[in-house]
Amino acid sequence: MKNSKQPPNGLPIYRLITGPDDATFCFRVSEALAQGYTLYGSPSATFNGQTVIVCQAVVWSEAT
Repeated sequence: MKNSKQPPNGLPIYRLITGPDDATFCFRVSEALAQGYTLYGSPSATFNGQTVIVCQAVVWSEAT
């Protein structure tokens, strides 16, 4: 029997989602929230000279 206090599909308890600041990134964060993760801290952004890169940490809700 799977422990309900663990994320699905063997995903880690802590995740740092990164990528270009676009709809795909937003969908990835939204998907993590729908799976049961919660936001951890504030998002961060940087500019590499061409693209804005963003990141958002999430933690598994049962772990907090």
